[in-house]
Amino acid sequence: MDRAAHGCLVRMGDTPVARTAEIAILRSLFLAFLAPLIAAPLALSMILSPAVALPLGVSVVVAVLLISAVSALAVLRLRSPDGVSDMTDLSGPGLPLEACPGLVLLLDQNATLQSAGGRDAAHYIPYLREPLERAFAEQVHVTDRIAFVSAFDRLRQGDDAAMVELRLGRPVSGSDAGRFMNVRIDLSARRDGRGQFAGVVGVMRDITADVAARAELARMAGEVDQANDAKSRFLAAVSHEMRTPLNAILGFSDILVGEYFGRLENDRQREYVHLIRQSGGHLLSVVNAMLDMSKIEAGRYELMLEPFPVAEAINECESMLGLQAREKGLTLTSRLGRDLGEVTADQRALRQILINLVGNAIKFTEPGGAVTVDAVIEGGDLKLSISDTGIGIAPDKIKLLGQPFVQIQNDYNRCYEGSGLGLSLVKGLVALHGGRLTMTSRVGEGTVVSVTVPADGSGAGRDNGTEDGNMIEFPPRLKATVDRAERPQEERLYDDAKAKIA
Repeated sequence: MDRAAHGCLVRMGDTPVARTAEIAILRSLFLAFLAPLIAAPLALSMILSPAVALPLGVSVVVAVLLISAVSALAVLRLRSPDGVSDMTDLSGPGLPLEACPGLVLLLDQNATLQSAGGRDAAHYIPYLREPLERAFAEQVHVTDRIAFVSAFDRLRQGDDAAMVELRLGRPVSGSDAGRFMNVRIDLSARRDGRGQFAGVVGVMRDITADVAARAELARMAGEVDQANDAKSRFLAAVSHEMRTPLNAILGFSDILVGEYFGRLENDRQREYVHLIRQSGGHLLSVVNAMLDMSKIEAGRYELMLEPFPVAEAINECESMLGLQAREKGLTLTSRLGRDLGEVTADQRALRQILINLVGNAIKFTEPGGAVTVDAVIEGGDLKLSISDTGIGIAPDKIKLLGQPFVQIQNDYNRCYEGSGLGLSLVKGLVALHGGRLTMTSRVGEGTVVSVTVPADGSGAGRDNGTEDGNMIEFPPRLKATVDRAERPQEERLYDDAKAKIA
């Protein structure tokens, strides 16, 4: 019903406001004449034959309906001589623009400013040069005109709204001459009764403070990046400078331990030499970890991908750390899958991952415990799992792991040595391979750390959704997910860090 009335009124060229009122009148008349449309033919059929009464009754009712509709529309139009109430006059009394914040603009189909108003009009008008009856694009800074024209064209093509940020130049002379105002304009399309584009209503707001805040934030972010780069360069330089004297210390301590130039006089001297060798080796491992970490952070760590049997790397790690495990009274075993063959990865990096994870497991497992290394190929990925029966990690502490120089400090494990770089380095190396690190732990029962990397090396340099797919956020953050209902003391972490291959 409304659609039919709408079509008739559109063909008559009415405006949307008048058409709305007229549609309501036509709807009421049609509903009122539904009963007579049925009753009139029935009444006439009692006097005349049905063949004559039916068309005659319908014709009479329809004629009366049309006469009533024309009369009602005529009365409505006599009350409004122009046929419509002028709702597009922004300065009219029906629309209190003085209560609207910012500056309200009325633009025609050609983006020419017809009228303007608003609570803050006095703040914006000085930035407009003879605004009325002039293309609004001429008021906009030349480099921002394309953005405004594009937004206006989208509205012309059928969009209902658009938003654009522009700069307006202050044309007046004096100290403010040449100064720009940053504004945001929310544009809304106006359409006539035929649905044709009739112009745009825009609301302008001053965003100078927002733009200044963005610039300050960008400046601070740049300073943070510079400080981070300086820190990385400092760590790399210090690490490099420390390795030279450390190599001399380790070399001469090895000579003294081997007694190549004469026997040591007593056991205390031998003990001291062993302590020097042990401390130097520990310090060198810390320096190497710092150097590798700074390379990863700076995106300069170079992966040397090559195929190699992963079983040999696991066996070498087991042989290297087996003595340490036996001295502590632990059982170190490995379980390798039957189809475990060659994988393509950085052999040195994978060996470093195994050494760090197994070393941590041995460090935090009490005598009599066990450390197990599992390796299997699943779905084209190499999955390494290092499990232990150690002290475990509390759920509220596990999320801190993986950050450089961070250790879980409490009364129970405060005595354990370490710099807090091992797991952070592991996470960076896993991320460089496009892999994932998962950790599950229960206090007093043990910890399982799983590393999953593509077995064919395809994960190296994988784009994980950032603008620069080769960049890695460092340190990679572990994201904690706790399911307290099913696993009250269990925490699982996933590392989605991005990598950069030098």
